[in-house]
Amino acid sequence: MTVSTAPLARSAPAWLFSLTVFVSAGLVFMVEPMMARQVLPILGGSAAVWNASLAFFQGALLAGYIYAHGLQRIAAIRIQIVIHVAVLIAAALVLPLAVSGALGDPSPDRPAAWLLGTLFLSVGAPFAALSATAPLLQAWHARAFPGENQGGPWGLYAASNLGSLLALLAYPVIVEPLAPLRLQTIDWSLGYGVFVVLLALLGAALWRAAPPRPAAAQKASAEVTWLARARWVTLAAIPSSLMLGVTSYVTTDVGSAPFLWVAPLALYLLTFIVAFQDRPAISPRLALLLQAGAVLAACALAKPMPRLFLQGLTVHFTGFFLTALICHQALVARRPHAGRLTDFYICMSLGGVIGGSFNAFLAPVLFTTVLEYPAVLVLACLARPWGGPGTAGPRAWAALAVCGAAAGAAALMAHPVGAPFIRWVISLGVEAQGWLTVVLMTAAGLAGFTVRRDGRLFTAAALILAVGGGWAADRVDVVAYWRGFFGVLRESRLSIPGLGGQVRMLAHGTTLHGAQALSPAYRCQPLLYYAHETPIGQVFDAEHAARPALEVGAVGLGTGSVAAYDRAGDRFTFFEIDPLVAKVSTDPRHFSYLTECAKGRVDYVMGDARLTLGHQPPGRFDVLLIDAFSSDSVPAHLLTVDAARLYLSRIKPDGVVILHLSNRNLDLLTPAQAVARASGGVALVQTHWADRRLPDMWESSEDAVILARSPAGLAAFARDGRWRAADAHGVPPWTDDYTNLFGALVRRLQSKQTGSQ
Repeated sequence: MTVSTAPLARSAPAWLFSLTVFVSAGLVFMVEPMMARQVLPILGGSAAVWNASLAFFQGALLAGYIYAHGLQRIAAIRIQIVIHVAVLIAAALVLPLAVSGALGDPSPDRPAAWLLGTLFLSVGAPFAALSATAPLLQAWHARAFPGENQGGPWGLYAASNLGSLLALLAYPVIVEPLAPLRLQTIDWSLGYGVFVVLLALLGAALWRAAPPRPAAAQKASAEVTWLARARWVTLAAIPSSLMLGVTSYVTTDVGSAPFLWVAPLALYLLTFIVAFQDRPAISPRLALLLQAGAVLAACALAKPMPRLFLQGLTVHFTGFFLTALICHQALVARRPHAGRLTDFYICMSLGGVIGGSFNAFLAPVLFTTVLEYPAVLVLACLARPWGGPGTAGPRAWAALAVCGAAAGAAALMAHPVGAPFIRWVISLGVEAQGWLTVVLMTAAGLAGFTVRRDGRLFTAAALILAVGGGWAADRVDVVAYWRGFFGVLRESRLSIPGLGGQVRMLAHGTTLHGAQALSPAYRCQPLLYYAHETPIGQVFDAEHAARPALEVGAVGLGTGSVAAYDRAGDRFTFFEIDPLVAKVSTDPRHFSYLTECAKGRVDYVMGDARLTLGHQPPGRFDVLLIDAFSSDSVPAHLLTVDAARLYLSRIKPDGVVILHLSNRNLDLLTPAQAVARASGGVALVQTHWADRRLPDMWESSEDAVILARSPAGLAAFARDGRWRAADAHGVPPWTDDYTNLFGALVRRLQSKQTGSQ
């Protein structure tokens, strides 16, 4: 059925269109971090929770666009208005917002399926109905103001993106710090009601202007080819995939928090705003120039995330923003007549779903490492113009050869194979190798930049740099990879003479989960965070001296290193959410702390610790160790007052809770001390520095807080000068309704600048 394009009287003012679209977009993008924030404590606080949530919202957005497209096939605008208002009211039946408990607790083996189902039941209907508003109102606007078809509807799209961007930025800066989570959900539900009223007012204005019967149908625009649709889908899929890829890079090494989630999404929306401007703030020509340099830098640093967090963050965010911008500018250059609005938006949304779903669900099955981010970053370069005068001449091919040679030499430095040149490089020392690698990768980048005028040659240069940079970053012997919903595990080996030779290491991202020496003399020696000299080791040694048998709970399994403290008569219960970690750590072919070194009983409980600890009997444990890492990130929901009260209820009257808080990028020690005080317990804190006179990997520097019900539980440690009284320094305690990872990041950056811990 075709649609009438007869003009409506100007009874519906243009500002009411813009306001309604603005409010709907703000609600759509406010609810995304809000709902993800609610489900985090149920799924372990993993960065994958946000990626899977975002993929769900992209799917719901597509459903909304398809619904809007179908609604437009009804010729009478009055019928469209009635149906859409009815759908919005029906969708409001799930409000106020809350996480649906219909599916019960998530299964550790199928967390993504549980998350998608729960989000569908909790917010799917109102989100999809809201999502339909932008394309639907743009189509109504095109009929109300037919003389403005080329500018008006796209202006509403800009208003939609502006509302989305402001909502995203407001959530971590204003909403999350100032409003408890329960109040946020109520306020959002009230905002949904305000939006329905606005839409009803707009519908009433259009109703009065609409003819009682549809006018004669006219052909809206030329037919759109399937090739054009395929291009729309592809150009939309690439930025969507990159958005989730760069989000994983950031949240894996810091934490799962809205202020980190929204940054890539906000940049993503900003590229739409710039691309759809009549006079773009960044012209397509300038975007191509800047993207050439930024993407080469991002490719060179794609593996791993640099230790200098802000520098790496800047490189990857810049490369992502400019790459997404050139894709969206290419998309805008191919946009159709306003009569094909809903068709265009469906293809854009479908591309977003494909890109997001690829990262969230397909890539973990296809790849054992996070290959999708650098791979899509390289493939995105094909969206650049293909060729121009003299772009594929001898000079371009020579530059490509120089790029490959420099990147290859940098990779060889990291993986010496005994060649004379490599032996000479090794003789220069590690620092000189590092500087030579930087020089060679810079030369490769400059050579690659010279072929930027041809998308095909530039893609080859980016690929060379990404592969060379990845190899140059690997300075250990990786023997195995495993990947699942919660991330990538990597087993590697390194020769440590002080530990009798080879040492096995298990890493998640850039952080070690644990290590074990292969030498029989040191095989059952707890290393790194668990060495006898560390705060964790000090607690276990003291408890061993005081008790003939221990009941121990450990949140976070890792390699099972702490099981080296398991004596005959002791009982250790590990709480672990990631089935891959349990699989690797309990296989003696990889690590044998649990199978060889533990002398007492060892049990395993799978699932999020906040849920599974709640099922344990009160007063069970003598020692409860909280050591749940996801790369360098500590799930914030395990460091709240509510969590600390749960821990205290599960230890004996004289028991002790250990909070392991080491983190390169966040100051977790200060809020943890505030939490300890607010929970009603007593606490001591220690900042431990590794003794450099000991062999490498024998111990590591770490921050720890110990917590007990009363001073008697910490009496032995209070007499130890290494422990000091807890002091929160005025920082408010975190709760399930309030966390402030942004403040923790700022404090860590300040401490690095002053040279303090």
